[in-house]
Amino acid sequence: MSRQQPPFSGMDGMPDLRQLKPLLKQFWLLGIIGVIAAAAFSSYYTVQPEEQAVVKRFGRVIAIKEPGPHFKLPFGIDTARAVPTARVLKEEFGFRSASPGNQRTQYRKDATTRGESLMLTGDLKVIDVEWVVQYRIVDPGKYLHRAVDPQGTLRDTGEAVMRRIVGNSLGSDVLTEKRVQVAMAAKAELQDILDSFDLGVRINTIELQDVTPPEPVKPAFNEVNQAEQERERLINEAEKRRNQVIPRAEGQARQIIAEAQGYAAERINAARGEAERFTAILNEYKNSPEVTRRRMYLEMIDTVLPKAGHIYVMEEGGNAALPLLNLGGGAALPQQEVRR
Repeated sequence: MSRQQPPFSGMDGMPDLRQLKPLLKQFWLLGIIGVIAAAAFSSYYTVQPEEQAVVKRFGRVIAIKEPGPHFKLPFGIDTARAVPTARVLKEEFGFRSASPGNQRTQYRKDATTRGESLMLTGDLKVIDVEWVVQYRIVDPGKYLHRAVDPQGTLRDTGEAVMRRIVGNSLGSDVLTEKRVQVAMAAKAELQDILDSFDLGVRINTIELQDVTPPEPVKPAFNEVNQAEQERERLINEAEKRRNQVIPRAEGQARQIIAEAQGYAAERINAARGEAERFTAILNEYKNSPEVTRRRMYLEMIDTVLPKAGHIYVMEEGGNAALPLLNLGGGAALPQQEVRR
């Protein structure tokens, strides 16, 4: 019984190269086609509209590519990494969004986020601070190569900055009217630190989402707030009363002082007038004693007699009365009798 020879073998059992050549040509052709396809596939890439691509050759940055289709050297000689430079990115502290991008976002808190948000203020109060850092990557090359973990660096630096600013502020200020000042100070300080790192990041805004006392102390904190509000109300009422009473009292005091000054000036002027009149009469008296004495007598009679009223002269035992003088010229005064 004859034994079957293997394929592509000659009469002596050795491989027949003439029969293998077509098959080898097919393998070479397929290999070349595969290499070309792999090179074409690995050399073509597309940059999305909100991104820039950092192209590196053997680990060295050679170009920053804009959005659109691009080519690079294949087989890992050139590598391209896309960075979202036109998109506003955000980092959440103290909470996490359950569904980012949805308007009806649900927030969740766990042990990690609670550790981020609990802070000690300058007056030794514990508060729960939730905030968001919005930023943009302005230099993708620096962002990828200046730090091993740029996102982690930004988060660690942002938390340290916020803790420092809150730690130097009063708890009541952070909880109420100075939240905007805290956010602005945190933004400026965080930007300065990232610039010193040369991280290629620009901070757009820092927003304090929610600042509240921790859950276990909320009832006591609410009572303190009510007491402080009551104190402020009483202070405002006292200030209002003070602003009403003090100006009125000051006005009355100024009026009394003005009246006293007017009265004093009147008395002084009157005294000076009397003294000058007396001096003038004295000088006239020295010059003409008789004339001056008579003039003074007549002036006194002219002043006194009109006030004397009606004067009647009555005879003793008689009923007739003769008017002696009627110098009043006005309302009758009590009558006086002169008997002889």
